[in-house]
Amino acid sequence: MEKIGRAEPALVDTGIIYALADRNDDWHGRAVGFVSGFRGRLIVPWAVIPEACYLLNAYIGQAAELAFLKTLVDREMSVEQLEGQDLVRTGEIMKRYPGANVGFVDASVAAMAERLKITVLLTTDRRHFSIIKPAHCEGFTLVP
Repeated sequence: MEKIGRAEPALVDTGIIYALADRNDDWHGRAVGFVSGFRGRLIVPWAVIPEACYLLNAYIGQAAELAFLKTLVDREMSVEQLEGQDLVRTGEIMKRYPGANVGFVDASVAAMAERLKITVLLTTDRRHFSIIKPAHCEGFTLVP
């Protein structure tokens, strides 16, 4: 596991939310292990929520989707809204990596990380987040 400060906040991407819910997912054990030992604030970018809900409902069922929503209601993970500057930066990031096909959700996660000065991303997506060069640091720390 990457060495990070345990009180440092982390943004949570869609793949991890799915992996936490699906015991058969290849990332399940790593995701559960990391989250159970993490003492920092887990932040879910607003744009991740519809994508995660769709995947949970489509592949596991409504109970998984409702369980995820309960974690948000119970504030086990906090939700961060996209701001206007995030949307502008999202478009810039999408344009910067056209060959990599960085989509809206991933670009908005990166833009939000820049605004909040967060370097830790809890994600299964190494392909996109390893190539994005954030403005506020040399690169993201991708965990687990």
